[in-house]
Amino acid sequence: MIRFYFHPTPNPAKVALFLEEAGLPYEVVPVDTSKGEQHAPAFRAINPNGKVPAIVDMEGPGGKEATVFDSTAILLYLAEKTGKFLGTPEDRPQLLSWLMFIATGLGPFSGQAVHFQYVAPAGLDYAVNRYRREVERHYQVLNGHLAGRAFIVGDSFTIADISAWGWLERAGRVLKGADDPFAAFPELKRWFAAVDGRPAVARARAVGKDHAFKTERDEETLRALFPSNYPSAREAVS
Repeated sequence: MIRFYFHPTPNPAKVALFLEEAGLPYEVVPVDTSKGEQHAPAFRAINPNGKVPAIVDMEGPGGKEATVFDSTAILLYLAEKTGKFLGTPEDRPQLLSWLMFIATGLGPFSGQAVHFQYVAPAGLDYAVNRYRREVERHYQVLNGHLAGRAFIVGDSFTIADISAWGWLERAGRVLKGADDPFAAFPELKRWFAAVDGRPAVARARAVGKDHAFKTERDEETLRALFPSNYPSAREAVS
């Protein structure tokens, strides 16, 4: 059994999709990051970085309980545990390369684009432009790579596709105001439509729907999500 610490945001969505694709038994443990539950000592014992997702595998290596945090680490761990969605051994170098491209580029720049367009004070036009253009650049890199390809790596669906889907599923929010965020990226649009049509995607999107996560963006939420902006909050979670 996998204990899955979840909030309905892009990185946990990747893990939800893997779990549904692989058919692994799991228990969802909601972590309401808008209420600051990610900073609770019990959760910090699982992920010292105070972020979701995280998992606890009740049947880890040697039959012992194993804790894993960070979505890319979780995807690699679960793929190696199950032997699923890893591609062939020959695919390994490219699989690692594209996973890191997503983990260090596409994902963080998408997150910052969202932050500066929706959360940061008005007037930070340079930051908005910087992160949006970098997102578009990453989209173009992936768009070019996908020409003539059904999948990001090799000839089968892998955790690289799962990882990319997590953030590209939010493209409409990342590229605020775009009627069709994939209009300039036809290969990416084709790939996304194929992945998004998989039956497991609908099940992954349903994860956590039975829990009432906080949606108000009040001061409690801002302090919980961005504690480094608040000295007292920073001290509380250090």
